[in-house]
Amino acid sequence: MLAHRSNIIVTGAAGFIASCLIEALNQRYPEHEIIAIDDFTLESKQANHQSKLIKLRLDRAAFPEHTSIDPEKVCVVFHLGARTDTTEKDWDIFEKLNLDYSKKVWQWCSRYNIPLIYASSAATYGDGRLGYEDRHEIVKELLPLNPYGVSKNDFDKWVLANNTHPPHWYGLKFFNVYGPNEYHKGRMASVVYHAFNQIRTTGKMQLFMSHRADIPHGHQSRDFIYVKDVVNMCIYLFEQLPTSGLYNIGTGKARSFLDLVRAVFDALELEADINFIPTPLDIRDTYQYYTEANMNKLQKAGYEMANLYSLEEGIAEYVSHYLSQDNKIY
Repeated sequence: MLAHRSNIIVTGAAGFIASCLIEALNQRYPEHEIIAIDDFTLESKQANHQSKLIKLRLDRAAFPEHTSIDPEKVCVVFHLGARTDTTEKDWDIFEKLNLDYSKKVWQWCSRYNIPLIYASSAATYGDGRLGYEDRHEIVKELLPLNPYGVSKNDFDKWVLANNTHPPHWYGLKFFNVYGPNEYHKGRMASVVYHAFNQIRTTGKMQLFMSHRADIPHGHQSRDFIYVKDVVNMCIYLFEQLPTSGLYNIGTGKARSFLDLVRAVFDALELEADINFIPTPLDIRDTYQYYTEANMNKLQKAGYEMANLYSLEEGIAEYVSHYLSQDNKIY
């Protein structure tokens, strides 16, 4: 951490993970000033940033060249803003927001020697045929299943081929994140969020059928990680500045959707009532049946994985402290 610099820039500041990160930074570094970058005109996200301690809010189009930003005072940029809709098919949107904009942020951080932590995605791994190890050697061979994953992998490829880079940089391959501040994401919100609302409304939960003979219904699996663990990993990299590179951000343990939904029923103290429906046709061909982060790199960088929330612990806290209290904000 650059002790003589007092400003922290967070892009995507009104979004899910970034707004949780700002809350944690407010608590941990009250002496640092947050410069928040996003489209702050969206009413659906207002609650995520209104209560945060933010020195300056700037529209994403104004960053990074806005004259009110003194790069000499910036100790890190968390670039978490992106188009994250995995069902979006318009490549131009991804090229503009996930590629071209990210390149500008990278180049600005490189020019002014500012550490950069940016959001990549586990969607870069595609169907997982090459595994889920954050080795740079496999990036060129990865085949993401949708334009969102392609855009994230294309930026990772550009980064790795670039001879000019920030003094420290970390591309974070987020796996399936859930937790407070995701209420605005609609269809893209976590299964935990949707399960809670469906169960509270109907007393039942519908899960997607498996359309593979080797995987029973409900046994599709993901590496689900609680957003507070994600935030802790982001801050750890900022504080410790280990070797630059791509890093998986997950638990290292795949869990089934049945496990997840049963944990929601348990948190609500209800008997599980689960049935299965066909996976929608628009995502069926690009549906990931299994993801599990290989967390060796972050562990070797000193991060203590034993302190993570289990799936049951994370869901219990999310349901009892937030969703059941109609308190959607961390």
